[in-house]
Amino acid sequence: MENLDKKIILYLGRTPDFIEEIKLEDAGTGAGPYIKHWGASDKVKPTDTQLNALATEATKLENNEVIRKTRKKSYGNIGEQLDLLYKDMLADKGDKTGEWFKKIKAVKDANAKE
Repeated sequence: MENLDKKIILYLGRTPDFIEEIKLEDAGTGAGPYIKHWGASDKVKPTDTQLNALATEATKLENNEVIRKTRKKSYGNIGEQLDLLYKDMLADKGDKTGEWFKKIKAVKDANAKE
């Protein structure tokens, strides 16, 4: 089942411990992963119908995760960002005219979330 982990996160409304609390497995039959163990005490194990109803939201969640990772890489390290901010502050450009803002905005515009 595609995006099974994301569907479970949406179903529970939180990220479970996928090592101890909920275990997923793929039998290698081509059917995809399935829930091998359900130990979440706050909700009963969902049906396939309940999980499939979350498919669109799960795809969006997965796509946004990819975008967040791309943004993080594109932003550069925090030291470089702070250096840009410092230089902007020295030049009285601690607003949308500063280089830091322009760089961050360009990354966000190029990698928009759904």
